[in-house]
Amino acid sequence: MSRRCELTGIGPMVGHNVSHSNIKTKRRFLPSLKTVKLTSETLGQTFSLRISNAALRTLDYKGGLDVFIVKARDEQLSIAAQRIKRQVRAKIAEQAAAAA
Repeated sequence: MSRRCELTGIGPMVGHNVSHSNIKTKRRFLPSLKTVKLTSETLGQTFSLRISNAALRTLDYKGGLDVFIVKARDEQLSIAAQRIKRQVRAKIAEQAAAAA
């Protein structure tokens, strides 16, 4: 299981620990990942995704999983998230066709 957010693509970054005497040693900054269950209002299903805390706050800000995932670029999303995106888009198109 990789240390990468499934929605934003945020992964480990590298940097330095800097001591008082300015000696730099390499270190990794790992993203704060949590496994959460997110509900798609369009599909009426619950999905378990491993996302960062920042992505969780962004989901709340944008208005939910469906809105965020439809507008997200495919390069950012994991394969599982891309599959959810295709399902949501198909369901939205189906609802639009039924309404017309």
